[in-house]
Amino acid sequence: MFRTTSSLFALAMVACATSPVLAQDEADPQSEPPAPPAVTAGARVFEPDYFAQFAPRNALEMVERIPGFTIEGGNDDGQRGLGQATQNVIVNGARFSSKSDSVRDQLSRIPASDVTRIEIIDGNTLDIPGLTGQVANVVYQSSGASGQFRYTAGFRPHNTEAQLYGGEVSLTGSSGALDYTVALSNTNDRFGADGPALITDGNDELLEEQFSKMSGAYDNPRLATNFSYAFGGGAIANLNLSYREDFLDIDRPEIGMPAGGPQRTRLAKEKRTGPEYEIGGDVEFALGPGRLKLIGLERFERDNFFFRLVDSFDDGSPDQGSYFTQVDATGERIGRFEYGWNMLDSDWQVAGETAFNRLDRRSALSVLDGSGAFVPVPFPGGTGGVTEDRYEGSLSVSKELSSTLSLQAIGAMEFSKLEQTGSDANSRSFRRPKGSLAGTWKPSDDLDVSLTLARRVRQLTFGDFLGSVQLDNDQQSGSNSDLVPYQTWNLELVANKRLGPWGSIKFSALQAWFEDFIDWVPTEDGGEARGNIGDGDRLQLQVDATINFDPVGFKGARLDFTAVERFMYFTDPFTGETRANSGDVEGWLEGNFRHDVPDTDYAWGASIFTNDQVPYYRRYEVGRFWEGPVFLGLFAEHKDLFGLTATARVNNVLGARNKFYRTVYAGTRPSDEIDFIEDRNRRIGPIVTFSLSGDF
Repeated sequence: MFRTTSSLFALAMVACATSPVLAQDEADPQSEPPAPPAVTAGARVFEPDYFAQFAPRNALEMVERIPGFTIEGGNDDGQRGLGQATQNVIVNGARFSSKSDSVRDQLSRIPASDVTRIEIIDGNTLDIPGLTGQVANVVYQSSGASGQFRYTAGFRPHNTEAQLYGGEVSLTGSSGALDYTVALSNTNDRFGADGPALITDGNDELLEEQFSKMSGAYDNPRLATNFSYAFGGGAIANLNLSYREDFLDIDRPEIGMPAGGPQRTRLAKEKRTGPEYEIGGDVEFALGPGRLKLIGLERFERDNFFFRLVDSFDDGSPDQGSYFTQVDATGERIGRFEYGWNMLDSDWQVAGETAFNRLDRRSALSVLDGSGAFVPVPFPGGTGGVTEDRYEGSLSVSKELSSTLSLQAIGAMEFSKLEQTGSDANSRSFRRPKGSLAGTWKPSDDLDVSLTLARRVRQLTFGDFLGSVQLDNDQQSGSNSDLVPYQTWNLELVANKRLGPWGSIKFSALQAWFEDFIDWVPTEDGGEARGNIGDGDRLQLQVDATINFDPVGFKGARLDFTAVERFMYFTDPFTGETRANSGDVEGWLEGNFRHDVPDTDYAWGASIFTNDQVPYYRRYEVGRFWEGPVFLGLFAEHKDLFGLTATARVNNVLGARNKFYRTVYAGTRPSDEIDFIEDRNRRIGPIVTFSLSGDF
């Protein structure tokens, strides 16, 4: 099926690129498009002319060029269900309701020619609970049927096939009261690395020298549609439909040369496939003194995974190996209502949500016997099911106390029931309060400060309840039916300062206090599993800035950068010591320089990225996986190549590498002696990509 989908996708790309104009519906001379809504009071407005130098194709490319603004939030930040809004981008004053479509996906399908303006608004002044600080409101009107396409290709000189089938083609338009978007896309990647690894003992004596390769291919063909219908009288309905397939293949051949013993040749293969669909919609209409919005969503995903590993030896010894399969069927069903009204010069909303989440997992583990056949071994902790039924009610109020001060308060209560089936069956019920209090102060036109205190409950990863194995690193995790979602108290301060023609700068400080945090914990049978480790806290300091070089005569040049530092304090459940959160990131630095050459269609630039990865801490080992130290990329762009935008990029110019280092103990760390130390250092090589985008 994937080959057929990829061929159709490639043909669509070629058709869009070679066809100068596709037929469009003729405008009705008797009908005039409705006037765009009035500019929101107090908003900072960016008109289309502001973005002209960048020649944007869609709303995403426009929002990304707003000085000091970074797209944040969405449905990948641990949010449970739909809940209050978390993403800081809205469209025509409304939030996105899809969970499978990201904010970036949907913005990329709005043609730049349809965008009337982009407003930067104080989130507390909107009638959308959960939005605080700076929010981008993309105001647009569909001007008839129009399409966009983006084709991406690339290659790496080492260990990878060519990347040929990436990109998206979309059609957006309107017919009477109906607005629609249809998009066919494929997230396409080819990746790999090769290099040596040294295995030594605790005294630094060589045990084995290895050379390994890793070659991977990922494709995610997807069809997504969005429909919006205006019934009149302010009643609006939206329908979101999407379907996709995942295809991931990774080969990991390896040669091991022990200090004493036969040479080992390893063949390891990982494969992951499966479909996913989402059906979601909402309807909003006037009711009494306010407006009622009803939302429904159904999502399902099946993940078919297998990993096979076989070691053979040059002295004729019997092959050794393992084979692991796992099939996950996950689903989510959500119903939500929101009723908002204005009272006492404030925006009020009462909301209720029900969410039913489920996971059904089937796992099997086999080992290779002397005859060369895989024989099943018991693995009961890897099979079972997990369900969560959740009910939530909330009341919120937003009010402008003055032209410079606004407040928003949300109070909510959540009721949930967790059930697990299988070898470790369990059932529990919970009641948890949550909510937030946020204030924004604007002492001047170029400065705003927001402070938010929030109590949140995070979404569980249902796979953590059940056992699993990682054959290539010889790791196994047990099941744990006592898991509960971790909760946080968050205190966040954000200050935005505009620097006139120089750009802008944003400083944020987020202090989070965690309860029932989840990490690796010991189990009674001498193993380990994902579990709640107690309390912890993390302070994150972040600076986002846009620096324009026009004031110094470097016209059209700008630098956007983000610098983050985290300070974390968690208790290691194995040693009792205080450490950073296992596998987290202690900080990162990202910079993007772009120069749009004045009076030309050319642009060029560079990007840089580096981060500091925290080691993971397990019962028998401590390890760290990272890539770096620094990724440097260069790009060149032609914004009108026969009516298209063409971009060439080369990344990893400085030769960042793929690294893995771990210390494995003979027993529970750190009291037992070291069994071995693994130090892997593999070449990635340069990464070259090309993209071609246009309109039709």
